[in-house]
Amino acid sequence: MSEVFESYERQYCEASASLARKCTAAASLQGVEKLKQKAAEIKSGIDGAESLIRKMDLEARNLQPSIRAGLLAKLREYKSDLNNLKGTLKRISSGNAQQGAREELLESGMADTLGVSADQRSRLLRATERQNQTTDRLRDSHRTMLETEDLGVSILHDLHQQRQSLLHAHDTLHTVDDNLGKSRRIIGAMVRRMDRNKWIIGIIIALLVLAILVILYFKFVH
Repeated sequence: MSEVFESYERQYCEASASLARKCTAAASLQGVEKLKQKAAEIKSGIDGAESLIRKMDLEARNLQPSIRAGLLAKLREYKSDLNNLKGTLKRISSGNAQQGAREELLESGMADTLGVSADQRSRLLRATERQNQTTDRLRDSHRTMLETEDLGVSILHDLHQQRQSLLHAHDTLHTVDDNLGKSRRIIGAMVRRMDRNKWIIGIIIALLVLAILVILYFKFVH
């Protein structure tokens, strides 16, 4: 729920309760002038409450559809409550002409109207409390979701760093493998060269032996 809407709502509930008390006080006043003054005071309060309802309506219509529907339902209750207060004011004002009408209002109509208004305010306050509790739960859920999202981002960041480390290790192993391949080729070339040298030395020794045998042969024959 919008914090601006909640602020207007608190102001309206306070104004509505104050207007109900003023209506009760006005019903017991004696004297036309006092009654006129109280009626004017109540009229000013009703105008202020009506202005708050308009502001709440405007604020609610700018919110998301899922939130807007619940707020507009509450506004209909507030408007009904305000209409009851207007009817009470009208009956109080009509008492300026006839004292008996005021007494009748006090004995019957006022009690009924104020009873209805009090019952409506009680239901509205309970609905507001439930709405606020729901809003608190939604805020807690949203906060938990944000914390989970932050945890997920942190885990993804750690996984990314681990991936980079693995890629670096893979590159290092690839470099080591290349170096090992070069070393194997060098060692293989050295082994082949040693084998070739062995064959050359063997051939040289064989030729020397053959030459010695030939020399000895010719020496003993002659």
